[in-house]
Amino acid sequence: MAEIEKWIEVAKECKYLPENDLKKLCDMVCELLLEESNVQPVSSPVTVCGDIHGQFYDLMELFRTGGQCPDTNYIFMGDFVDRGYYSLETFTLLLTLKARWPDKIVLLRGNHESRQITQIYGFYDECQSKYGNANAWRYCCKVFDLLTVAAIIDECVLCVHGGLSPDIKTIDQIRTIERNQEIPHKGAFCDILLKIKIILKVFINSSNLNWTIYPT
Repeated sequence: MAEIEKWIEVAKECKYLPENDLKKLCDMVCELLLEESNVQPVSSPVTVCGDIHGQFYDLMELFRTGGQCPDTNYIFMGDFVDRGYYSLETFTLLLTLKARWPDKIVLLRGNHESRQITQIYGFYDECQSKYGNANAWRYCCKVFDLLTVAAIIDECVLCVHGGLSPDIKTIDQIRTIERNQEIPHKGAFCDILLKIKIILKVFINSSNLNWTIYPT
């Protein structure tokens, strides 16, 4: 626990961890994520946050405004990396918080939590530049593959990064998706991560999904 606390303090200073420590952190978080469902249950009150995209100081402002973890429960809806200058530091901070308070923070997968996308939009190059090799990127990609794909708040509000899929008729179908893989180019898994981002008010009736759409 003391080691994780030390990592949190480093990460909050917008610094990245030594490579061996990052590997250890990623392995810890992977073990936690293996225990999570594809549809992770969450109780309110909880603060739901959209794309961060490597904007470390925006993330810090979000915590100052919304409350620090673990005092506030959070769902982050993916796209932690790419585009911003501090993708590595941003993702590292979120991983340290997940490792320290796994029940207080849910990290959903977005379409940018992908090997293909991160090689185009900056995260791969950032890891290469800061570490001098691609090992850190590989460690993070293992975490990407295990990130859960949905959260359900109080059994009625469904949060996903992207949107609905014509292949998904029930929440149980989301639970059966094999998420430990690179994001496919089509199908339900792809749709959940790639379609327009929404929060769904879900009404479960005879195992069918009905919804009201709240754009984010």
